[in-house]
Amino acid sequence: MTENELALHLNAGTIDELNLISIEGGIYLLEARSQGSVQLLRGERGETLHLRSVEHARELLRELPPVPFHLIHAVVHDEMCGMPVDKREALRVPISFASKW
Repeated sequence: MTENELALHLNAGTIDELNLISIEGGIYLLEARSQGSVQLLRGERGETLHLRSVEHARELLRELPPVPFHLIHAVVHDEMCGMPVDKREALRVPISFASKW
């Protein structure tokens, strides 16, 4: 889904929620969920867009209607410490479209 397609779907009210996925190395991916389907934000050439921060995502979304928006962090410290893998959920924190600064 491109930025233009995301704007069209948000304005039409067809996006259920957005998730900003934090990846190791300071990379964030924006995922749109709609009626059970999941799509990552992509550039015009089809490449997955890497956002720099939560504020970068807010800047991208500032003119669009808000929907539930979450920051998703994988729990990697257990893997690093050699702890057994279980059914733990990723850390999922609600965030707002508007900056808190």
